[in-house]
Amino acid sequence: MDDVRRTGNGDSRTARITREEALAMHAEGKPGKLEIRLTKPLATARDLSLAYSPGVAEPCLEIHRDPALAYDYTAKGNMVAVISNGTAVLGLGDLGAIASKPVMEGKAALFKRFADVDSIDLCVDTSDVDEFINCVRYLAPSFGGINLEDIKAPECFVIEQRLREIMNIPVFHDDQHGTAIVAAAGLINACHLTGRELKDTKLVLNGAGSAAIACAELLRAMGMRPQNITMCDTKGVLYRGRTEGMNQWKSAHAVDTSARTLAEALAGADAFFGLSKKGAVTPEMVKAMAEKPIIFAMANPDPEITPDEAKAARPDCIVATGRSDYPNQVNNVLGFPFIFRGALDVRATTINEHMKIAAAQALAMLAREDVPEEVAGAGGGAGLRYGPDYIIPHAFDPRLISRVSPAVAKAATESGVARKPITDMQQYARMLAQKLDAAGGALEAITERVRQNPRRVVFAEGEEEKTIRAAIAFRNAGYGTPVLVGRENRIHATVASLGVPMPDGIEIHNAALSDSNRRYAEYLYARKQREGFLFRDAQRAVNLDRNVFAACMVALGDADAMVTGTTRSYSASLKQIALAIDPAPASDGGKGVIFGLTLLLTRRVGTVLVADTAIHERPDAETLAEIAVQSAAQARRLGLEPRVAFLSFSNFGDPRYSVIPETVRDAVRLLDARSELGFEYEGEMAADVALDPTLRALYPFCRLTGPANVLVMPGLHAAHILSRAVPRLTSAPAIGPLLMGMSKPAQILSIAAGVNNILDMACLAAHDALTK
Repeated sequence: MDDVRRTGNGDSRTARITREEALAMHAEGKPGKLEIRLTKPLATARDLSLAYSPGVAEPCLEIHRDPALAYDYTAKGNMVAVISNGTAVLGLGDLGAIASKPVMEGKAALFKRFADVDSIDLCVDTSDVDEFINCVRYLAPSFGGINLEDIKAPECFVIEQRLREIMNIPVFHDDQHGTAIVAAAGLINACHLTGRELKDTKLVLNGAGSAAIACAELLRAMGMRPQNITMCDTKGVLYRGRTEGMNQWKSAHAVDTSARTLAEALAGADAFFGLSKKGAVTPEMVKAMAEKPIIFAMANPDPEITPDEAKAARPDCIVATGRSDYPNQVNNVLGFPFIFRGALDVRATTINEHMKIAAAQALAMLAREDVPEEVAGAGGGAGLRYGPDYIIPHAFDPRLISRVSPAVAKAATESGVARKPITDMQQYARMLAQKLDAAGGALEAITERVRQNPRRVVFAEGEEEKTIRAAIAFRNAGYGTPVLVGRENRIHATVASLGVPMPDGIEIHNAALSDSNRRYAEYLYARKQREGFLFRDAQRAVNLDRNVFAACMVALGDADAMVTGTTRSYSASLKQIALAIDPAPASDGGKGVIFGLTLLLTRRVGTVLVADTAIHERPDAETLAEIAVQSAAQARRLGLEPRVAFLSFSNFGDPRYSVIPETVRDAVRLLDARSELGFEYEGEMAADVALDPTLRALYPFCRLTGPANVLVMPGLHAAHILSRAVPRLTSAPAIGPLLMGMSKPAQILSIAAGVNNILDMACLAAHDALTK
């Protein structure tokens, strides 16, 4: 259910917000939650001529010739109308069209946030079914899909059915089908955990409105026997022969039964779906249910029975609600953004039962996968893992778009409603993963190459939970063999506590007990005996310091790369690694330079590399020049054509009398003296000039042909500030700092790094091993 709910007296019931906060959020700044942004530049008269008169005539003529070209020349293919008449707003009843607008804006915002689907809210001020249908039916040219919202039953059934018949784009009433799809996903997993087959499960539904009827119809389509579904309303069981309070939609779900009350229906039932009201189910009713009962109490704002009450009556039960402050939230946001994403991308003519079932199954299967640490954090820090308290994915799981949308698109293709079928679903899923996660795009080429050429990567801090999770993910992703450094009993105990099986192919090395200790100590002693090291110092370092042990493994070829850093500072980790691994020679054959390179993955200008973000407080000109060369090479490995900007507070000598710009100018001169560098570079220049073509045009001699994508900073202070501030100010993902310039692949993480950060850096280290 949607994660906004109130009590009958108007008080907020969510655990995280107050009434005042909600009102302030909607009123501050620009009122509401939506605005329109341009996708094309309209800065000049020429831009206006292309976008409007006279240029706009050309796509108009093309679409007149072939209406399908509207998907190519307009926003139709990524635009959904969220439409309501406000007759059933949340759990608040008939508030009217204008009062429904905050909800419709919110729905549009969720479309954009979770699936990058553009949408606009349309509030239709009529409760007349024919008037409403006549209004909506003529909107098809503007939109790729219609999301109906907050329309009361039974009118919603008529409206949706008739619009589906007369419109050639998807029409989807989310209050019906969204709830049904997410609840069905949870039921699939609840049956799996309790050893039931869906077709044999006996289900009781309390409530006979739009959502309840949609649940019953979807479960029938999934194989549940109609005679095993008992539906109740305020007057009791819908049984065959009943006439009071019936209509054609209720009658379709009447069954032969002697039960007349909810309590009688629940006796011996396997599962319960509540879409009714607070307190409809008592502990005594729960006690009368079958072994390991499944209870989805989805009434808003308060469930038919709370999870605490249900578990007190039956400790063996599995419970889901519509609330976010209990486990297993049935939240529609798990469905509609991704269902429409898949439907739009194949230009589906409708959203049919095959697509709904595919969405439910994809959600169910995702809940059985290991949960990323970042998702667990969004869930309040709880350790989410598949089981009775986690049968439905978390709404902020970034994998939803790449699991649910492809399943829906595939089902649309297979059922014959896709006008533009997708042939390569794996590529489509990867593209979706990149759509809302810029890091996915920047890493895609690297991850694919690593999968094709798996490497052995040492995870030095092998006893840490997030390191273990990253190592498991590394193995499951097909990147190669992860090597955990730590005590075997500790690692296995942590894995057991996670509830995730340890996959085959993960190695564990105890630094203190390894057969390689003598060889590593001799190697270290040979390197450091003239720097004050005794042999016993080398032995102690190898035995007791996991970073030294891991670095020796890499240095002597027992592993291809290493990652570390989550338990100690960057500088301390680098010092330990440097005992065993030297810097690589500089590109000009001189002394090697090691530095930190951070990837900022921005939506506006794409991937930008920033250096040096870790090592050199005030680099000299030679160091800056070498940093530029290595950064450009890394940009090319990422699939970028390097355009390097040496940054300062000055632009080409203005102001002139300062030490920092002179150092930057000297670095540019050093590169000018070298031949065949193979990349663009320029400086000194301010950051806005480096990134903005309009400002750069003021300097026609500038050698950059486009926005800079490698920013060489004049000092650590500036680099550190930029690389830490941009992600916070713009929500641009950041990767790094990558440790550059080492002769063997090693990467150091920040102490705050999460599982995904560790996994990304391990993959980058593995890729680095392919290039050394």
